[in-house]
Amino acid sequence: MKELVRNRKASHDYEILETFEAGVALQGTEIKSLRAGGGALQEAYVKLIKAEIWLVGCNIAPYRFGNIHNHEERRDRKLLLHKREIQQLREAIQEKGLTIVPLSLYLKNGYVKLKIAIGRGKKSVDKRAAIKERDEKRRMDKVMKDYKS
Repeated sequence: MKELVRNRKASHDYEILETFEAGVALQGTEIKSLRAGGGALQEAYVKLIKAEIWLVGCNIAPYRFGNIHNHEERRDRKLLLHKREIQQLREAIQEKGLTIVPLSLYLKNGYVKLKIAIGRGKKSVDKRAAIKERDEKRRMDKVMKDYKS
């Protein structure tokens, strides 16, 4: 599993409750561009339209060596999931305060997969507490490392 693109802000802004793996319907040179490191998930979100799940706002840069048949940079991309997974996601987003967040794009057996999660938005107090906890853990690890040597 080779990670291509990661949404670093997702774990900071959301409390991750459950994760899913979805295939992504790509066109033309999009896979080549992703393999070359030309993707971003920062502004992307997942939307439920009728009985389908779509990735909206994901930026996959045009392939450098492409021609006039290069792909569109910011098109909506269909996510490939089983019916029961789509139903779980539909029920989750109907619950107040929950949303679907894209976490990362990665390669698995030659196919691009998107890791999505059901998440609950964190309040700024929760974010500060998480930062404080992370800094405290770093400090303790450093003290333990110095103590052992």
